[in-house]
Amino acid sequence: MTSLPERAARRCHHMVNPLHSALYFSPELGRELAPYGIEDPSAVYLAGRAAPLGAVGPGAVTATFYNFRHELVARHVPAVWESASPATVLAARLRAVDTMLRDLLGAEAVSSPQMEEAAGLALRAAEGCTRSGRPLYAANADLPVPSAPHLAFWHAATMLREHRGDAHIAALLQAGLDPLEALASHTASGRGMAPKWVLATRGYNAKDWASAQDRLRERGLMDAEGDLTEEGTALRKELEYRTDLMDSAPYEHLGAEGVARLTELASEFSAAAATAGAFPDDLFGRD
Repeated sequence: MTSLPERAARRCHHMVNPLHSALYFSPELGRELAPYGIEDPSAVYLAGRAAPLGAVGPGAVTATFYNFRHELVARHVPAVWESASPATVLAARLRAVDTMLRDLLGAEAVSSPQMEEAAGLALRAAEGCTRSGRPLYAANADLPVPSAPHLAFWHAATMLREHRGDAHIAALLQAGLDPLEALASHTASGRGMAPKWVLATRGYNAKDWASAQDRLRERGLMDAEGDLTEEGTALRKELEYRTDLMDSAPYEHLGAEGVARLTELASEFSAAAATAGAFPDDLFGRD
């Protein structure tokens, strides 16, 4: 990423992504899907995020999501497609995004020139993404771009998030971290979800979590207290570095000035969303 300041792309991602991920912590998607009989929180999440892939089976969802227990996925997929087709879910998803962003940001921000500018910049960045080996990005890239700027921004944020996520999975595989080891090491770094949220949403239990920690200890990546060792910290840094390399194309395409401006605009929107309660207070942390 020689044409961009160090970590500029990662900082931009961290500002843009909250506007995408807020949907999965909001009640709106569940409200939109409830009339179709999709009410379990896990079913709502799995349907909402997997719908761009089409009516796929549990294996495809487990593979592309990476860190969900397969038994949890199979409990809801493909049953969700019997309740609502992927096209129906996608329409419900956009309605939920519309309501969520209006509630979190307010009508003025949603219709502002800044939102239109942010949407244009994020879409331009997404032009630099590549489909090969990136199933979740590619599936979202096949969807039409919504006409409303705030929905276009969310769509672009989703493509950028999944592009990075697909790359991160490749880095995890190269590092030999299985799904729960990846989650446990991320939490131990102080940057991941708190264990209570991992266990509540990914289908694992406390015994699974403890086993993953033991495996990390056997590799010398975690100490007895659950902290990352020096080697573990280095591995997490290497994972982010490798992900940055594989995710550099959209930000290189946008250019340093565009990345800086998108970061500035997205940070304002994300801060406003966080202040409005987009995420639980205890979502992140080691305990």
